[in-house]
Amino acid sequence: MEIRHATHPTQLPALDTDQLRARFLVEGLFAPGEVRTVYAHEDRVVVGGAAPLPGHPLALETADPLRSSTFLARRELAVVVVRGSGSVLVDGTEHALGTRDCLYVGQGALDVRFAAAEEGTHFYLFSTPSHASFPTAVARFADVDALALGEQATSNVREIRKFVHADGIRSSQLVLGMTTLAPGSVWNTMPPHTHDRRTEAYLYFDLPPEHRVVHLMGEPHATRNLVVRDEEVVISPSWSVHSGAGTHAYSFVWAMGGENQAYDDVEPVAVTDLR
Repeated sequence: MEIRHATHPTQLPALDTDQLRARFLVEGLFAPGEVRTVYAHEDRVVVGGAAPLPGHPLALETADPLRSSTFLARRELAVVVVRGSGSVLVDGTEHALGTRDCLYVGQGALDVRFAAAEEGTHFYLFSTPSHASFPTAVARFADVDALALGEQATSNVREIRKFVHADGIRSSQLVLGMTTLAPGSVWNTMPPHTHDRRTEAYLYFDLPPEHRVVHLMGEPHATRNLVVRDEEVVISPSWSVHSGAGTHAYSFVWAMGGENQAYDDVEPVAVTDLR
């Protein structure tokens, strides 16, 4: 488990490209036959990737930074299949998942294992601290209501699906959903916003290998950018905008943890105020 310490916004101007990427961009999360995790001190979220080989399930083990006997002793977890298909075994109960399906696992689960039904299956993991236990539940991509937003004129036609939220799968603090851009659209979350009570992470996926997303971050008056590849994660502190434009359409999993679960508790930023 890699550790990322918190960053104050006044530190951002002094960071060069490599330092910026080292603090906020998570690369190489999906390695065949491994579970990889990153512990961010921003709201103590954990992002991870599991890439089991068919016939060789992977267990979600605890790690020394958690100081707990099991990974979910004091945490909750959401799992999204971003490539392929497979299943997650939670304390002996198997949950089959297709591409883009989501599984929530509540605090206290003792044994979590990932199994691939086909080569190249990737499970994305997002975990937050938890102080209450909620039932394990599945949200199917095909069954979740899609909210259509954006316009062709502004290159941001997209669908938003909420999986783990106050009116969906219940959780202690974790909130998670997915945004899918229409072909020909490139912008996400524009106009942007911040949310001072929550940290957010974006996992970009469904992006062809020769394409990139230019992700905007930082305070609205002093933005920076990260050039992001397919299946890489950006950790967005509460003070940072989080928006991006791709050289091709893409999807991303957005996930949050923090003070509340109010989806609309944001501080809007006008496009004209960005610098």
